[in-house]
Amino acid sequence: MKNIIFKALLLSLIIASCKKNTEVDTVKLGDKIQLEESVRRGEYLVGIMDCAACHTPKLFTPNGPVLDESRLFSGFNSNNELPKLSNTELELAKKWVLFSGDMTSSVGPWGISYTANITSDDTGIGTWSFEQFERAIRKGKYKGLENGRPLLPPMPWQAYKDLSETDLRAIFDFLKSTKPIENIVPPPTPLIQN
Repeated sequence: MKNIIFKALLLSLIIASCKKNTEVDTVKLGDKIQLEESVRRGEYLVGIMDCAACHTPKLFTPNGPVLDESRLFSGFNSNNELPKLSNTELELAKKWVLFSGDMTSSVGPWGISYTANITSDDTGIGTWSFEQFERAIRKGKYKGLENGRPLLPPMPWQAYKDLSETDLRAIFDFLKSTKPIENIVPPPTPLIQN
């Protein structure tokens, strides 16, 4: 009789263990499918919002500038020489917004700003939490830090601040899935007023 009870108890434990593992596996599979759907949605949103236009360096071809696919979303290329402005350009920048040829830096009354690295690398948004990303987009805060400086033009965060949380999460999930590209973007340069 003890042998039958022991076998029944052992069988019950095995069945319970299998059931628990199946439930855990189902949850993990569900989370993975949900993340994949979010990444796909984020890729679509980043595409229609044309984030690459500013956040990706360009290659100059006979047909004009094209995205440098090897540096997608890596921002202003830190290997580039920082722009030097002539007196005429400085005067223009007081009333106009001027872009570099590859659109990864711009100059205006605020000074020179450089587009951020938004790849999954630690020099991009690799270490960011969703809360930081949300704060950067909704409140225009540099690196999503509560006491960070404001994001500078031409970043149109005001146009994106009302994105649904689902869409914002999808964009974040997609950017976190991108190829990590190490690129430390320089800080903004204030204009030297004459």
